[in-house]
Amino acid sequence: MAKKGPRKKVPKELAVINADNCTGCESCLEVCPVDCIELIERDMGIKGNQAWCEIDLERCVGCEVCVHIPQKKSNPYELTVCPWDAIEMVPTEQVAQVVAQIGGPPDYIEANWDRLITSAQKLAELRAGA
Repeated sequence: MAKKGPRKKVPKELAVINADNCTGCESCLEVCPVDCIELIERDMGIKGNQAWCEIDLERCVGCEVCVHIPQKKSNPYELTVCPWDAIEMVPTEQVAQVVAQIGGPPDYIEANWDRLITSAQKLAELRAGA
């Protein structure tokens, strides 16, 4: 369960999942230390479901564990988490723009605008004021 209340520090970068590249395999969900990733599923009729993972930006701490597993500096190999390269770390000031572009189908973004974009804009403002 994530902590409630104001953040002590706004991360420099936040994770954003490109919904077009995400298959909903949930590999990122399994490794997230703050439990801020959830699977979004939409019933698209008889042909099946559309699914992708989504980051709760309010809870993301910018740790990058969903992108790659931390290794020792001397280890030249990076263990990536997402097999589809769907997750990127985005500067907090740019997150709202990026989520609006790649965070999901346009109708989904529009229907969830306050939760996705408005919260990202508030985080950017907090970051700019820090």
